[in-house]
Amino acid sequence: MEIWPAIDLLGGNCVRLRQGDYSRNTIFSQNPGQVAQEWFDAGATLLHCVDLDGAKSGSIVNQQAIREILLAAQGRTVQLGGGVRTEATIRRLLDLGLSRLVVGTAALRDPKWFAAMCKEFPDRLVLGLDAKDGMVATEGWLDVSKTPASVLIEQVAQWTDHCAAIVYTDIDKDGMMEGPNFQALEQIQQASPFPVIASGGVTTLQDVQKLVDQKTHGAIIGRALYEGTICLKEALRIS
Repeated sequence: MEIWPAIDLLGGNCVRLRQGDYSRNTIFSQNPGQVAQEWFDAGATLLHCVDLDGAKSGSIVNQQAIREILLAAQGRTVQLGGGVRTEATIRRLLDLGLSRLVVGTAALRDPKWFAAMCKEFPDRLVLGLDAKDGMVATEGWLDVSKTPASVLIEQVAQWTDHCAAIVYTDIDKDGMMEGPNFQALEQIQQASPFPVIASGGVTTLQDVQKLVDQKTHGAIIGRALYEGTICLKEALRIS
């Protein structure tokens, strides 16, 4: 199973939110490039980044921090979400050196457009499914739609088989350090023809083991790494 350490960017800093609440953020570092280097030094080969300012504003904001992270990555896989909503932005970010991009809000607004982008950039785009009570949330989680997560998956799968993966985040679990929503995740895995990466609430090595047992393709781990409840080397070992 893939292990993706997470770096969430807000105002140029590396932060974590609780349940997607921008007012409940904890700054873990003012040097995202250094944090990326630490995760790579600990054995990570993949890195998941989110431009939280971009998710809210609709366009990429933390470009300098992203460049610093890419410098540390030295060609390793870095995927970025938050504010990826136009073809021009996709092209610019891939040209910058990012491996994959997570598209959420724009995919919900126009699944057909997202499918076309997946065809244009095969296996470089990831569907970002952020859900609250099973419904897809957008605009940096500030708006909860009336579209069930499973319906959006069906729509995208209908038009493309070039989607690289799905990042599924259960907002109620995110940053709360109380374990993922395994039941909801299993439903998403059953509905999805694409690999599913779990995000939100991964707190202990037992959580990681359970995701492995559930045959989840990958896990994004944030606060648990920063607060020390999961050792990255151990997570990589059991995955």
